Amino acid sequence: MNRLFDIFSFSEDFPLIFTQANFWIFFSVVYFLYAIVYSKKSLRSAYLFAISLLFYYKTSGLFIGILLFSTVNDFFLGKAIYNSKSIAVQKGLVAISVIINLGTLCYFKYAYFFTDSYNYLFQTDYEVINYLAHWANTWGAVDYFTVDKIILPVGISFYTFQTISYSVDIYRKQIKPLDSILDFGFFVSFFPQLVAGPIVRAADFVPQIRKDITITKQEFGRATFMILKGLIKKMLFADYIAANFMDRVFDVPEMFSGFTNIMAMFGYSLQIYGDFSGYTDIAIGLALLMGYKLPVNFNSPYKAIHCGDFWKRWHISLSSWLKDYLYIPIGGNRNGTIFSYTFILIFTFLGVFAVSNYMIALLAISGVGVLLIITLFSPKMAKHFNTNVNISITMLIGGLWHGASWKYVIWGGLNGLGIITYKYWRKISPYEDSKAWYALLWRIGITFVFITFTRIYFRGNSMDHIDRFYQQVITNMDWPNALAVLWEYRLVFIVMAIGYITHWLPYRTKGWIENKFIQSNIVLKGVVVFVVAIICYQTYAADFQPFIYFQF
Repeated sequence: MNRLFDIFSFSEDFPLIFTQANFWIFFSVVYFLYAIVYSKKSLRSAYLFAISLLFYYKTSGLFIGILLFSTVNDFFLGKAIYNSKSIAVQKGLVAISVIINLGTLCYFKYAYFFTDSYNYLFQTDYEVINYLAHWANTWGAVDYFTVDKIILPVGISFYTFQTISYSVDIYRKQIKPLDSILDFGFFVSFFPQLVAGPIVRAADFVPQIRKDITITKQEFGRATFMILKGLIKKMLFADYIAANFMDRVFDVPEMFSGFTNIMAMFGYSLQIYGDFSGYTDIAIGLALLMGYKLPVNFNSPYKAIHCGDFWKRWHISLSSWLKDYLYIPIGGNRNGTIFSYTFILIFTFLGVFAVSNYMIALLAISGVGVLLIITLFSPKMAKHFNTNVNISITMLIGGLWHGASWKYVIWGGLNGLGIITYKYWRKISPYEDSKAWYALLWRIGITFVFITFTRIYFRGNSMDHIDRFYQQVITNMDWPNALAVLWEYRLVFIVMAIGYITHWLPYRTKGWIENKFIQSNIVLKGVVVFVVAIICYQTYAADFQPFIYFQF
């Protein structure tokens, strides 16, 4: 009983994480009660909303208030948008929804980023003060919140985009607003995907809320398979190679050779894929066990043949969200907008000055300005310019979504540059239309290496940390000892090799394995579950490895 009390009560040291036994005890109790109430639609929504709030409370404590604020705010705004007969009023209400949601996100996630950038640009020394916490503390006799620090609520980037999609989808006439705030609260907070995605669009999930729940043998088998696959990705591949190799290298890159640093980068590509796709696999499996379908978030991303293809396979729910709610509205591949031109001018100034001075920033702005003037007289040039600007903006904002730091902006910008470069390269590429295996291998290899090396800006703790990594790669590859490194960490590299081989297996082979598991009898399924549990337990790292995307 004491353990059950600990599981269902808040503790900063013991959040409910998919890789811990406490979560599966929690889910077992939740699922047992769900089996009793699932046929009653209103009760089902209320139950899952309450459980999701409890799950988030276990993860984030009193930050549950921010989640409830977003829920109430967008529920009533959604109704107002739908009931309004004026297009202008509807647009205004959508704008209010976007401003409130993004304003809340910016307050908690980007306050330090904006303040530090302002201080750097204008040589000021402003400090961040948590005015919201100060205001909240005035309501009670005890100071519950720290006023000298803003803490990022877990999952705020994910549920903020979901609530925005609800308002926009209602405005676009893709859905009708939900009648019950409990139904809407369930949509916003559904616990399997609440803290790390996938991002669920209102148009995709809302129609499922009031449907009759039936779980077939096929769906139960697939749900179990997805959960097992996710646990293997996270615990066997991601956590094992991180704890036994990569974290050591990235902590002090100057203590290891350039070759070792490069191998750590290839290991990190596998880790972040195993970690993030493992989470979403488990989330999809858990949701399917309860009768709900979440969107596919990964499609063998390291099979991508160019950078644009990669972003159609990696974090698909975010990529498609940015495309439909940002890239297309600002002009897409058709034209530019005031927003895109203003953004690119301001960003050019800030980005260039951040690494140089006013003169270079002014020269860069002048160059962009000249290009803008040229577009006025050349429709063909305008189309190229507008498309490239909109791609760049989308990827820069996508980078900033991942973290409040210039290194994430650089990472997003490099990926945008990769997409734009390929767009022109494919017109002169000698192997673009080749069906030969070596041409395909070359294209996959080049894309994979590019994606891997841009991730140093994602993984590095700071720009200084990234510089130290590059310094080792440029000046100290230490090729004579490369074999010694491979031998010293042979178990890690064997696990890495297995991880990449399974990733690059043909779709037909993967589908065959999944179907064999689904069609197997319950006894064999139980044996597989037991074996996977033993393997995961044996590789479980002594140091707790949280899911990487929890920080976003």
